[in-house]
Amino acid sequence: MGARKSNAGQRPSARQMLAKELARLREESGKSLATLGEETTYDRAYLHKLETGTRVGSPEVIAALSAVYGTGEQLLMLWQLAREDAFADKYKRFMQLEAKATVRYEHAVGAIPGLLQTEGYAREVFEATRARDENDLSEEIAARLGRQELLQREDAQHFRAVLDESVLRRRTRDPKEWTKQLEHLLEACQLPNVTLQVLPFDAGPHGLMGTSVTILWLPDGKAVAYTEDAHSGQLIEDPSEVEKLRLSYDLLRDLALSPRDSVAFIERLLEENKPCAPDPT
Repeated sequence: MGARKSNAGQRPSARQMLAKELARLREESGKSLATLGEETTYDRAYLHKLETGTRVGSPEVIAALSAVYGTGEQLLMLWQLAREDAFADKYKRFMQLEAKATVRYEHAVGAIPGLLQTEGYAREVFEATRARDENDLSEEIAARLGRQELLQREDAQHFRAVLDESVLRRRTRDPKEWTKQLEHLLEACQLPNVTLQVLPFDAGPHGLMGTSVTILWLPDGKAVAYTEDAHSGQLIEDPSEVEKLRLSYDLLRDLALSPRDSVAFIERLLEENKPCAPDPT
């Protein structure tokens, strides 16, 4: 029989720690997965995945487990760390940098930027990309919405987004959710650290067509960029490549509507989306 490989020297991940803590709490409570499922209203198979680390969970299931075990905020804080481990490595590095960034520029094609999405909009976007069960979907939505605190915290970064007109013409299937999303964009425009611009179709061809771009400025003066299409993303840290993207973004920003005109554009879309009053005749 071969010797078992030792894990000594390997740093445990927060995801592993959360799974072990959930398993420990249930074992100490003497509850079966079936009993825990009844008390939290979550499927026992899903709860088992949390205890094995296969899934990370959502804030809702963690809150339900915290209530059962009486752990206060401990599990939620551990979940917040574990959530970061759940992202792919290529994106995890970007998330670490975006948390430090003081300035963020985005060009969005295809979809509204994640930092500006409502829950309903995010749900439709995730549902459109691939099939997920409700628990997986809830996790991904929670992770996306959780990142929005970057715009709300005390030291919030300055955020500028140029939205291609196509982003605002592709409505959600539910008109009510689309109304909420447009209203949310207008509310975001009121934040002192947020600037939105719309790039109209008649601006013509430009250097970033078909590519969503995020540029982050860090406290040390360095800048990094993240480019993304429907199927892949790339973190760019080479200064010369980042500078090329920055110049392309500056040219794009000059083609876009002014922030004031962009707000008026979104307000018109909101008015168009309102249901027509019934004909009194």
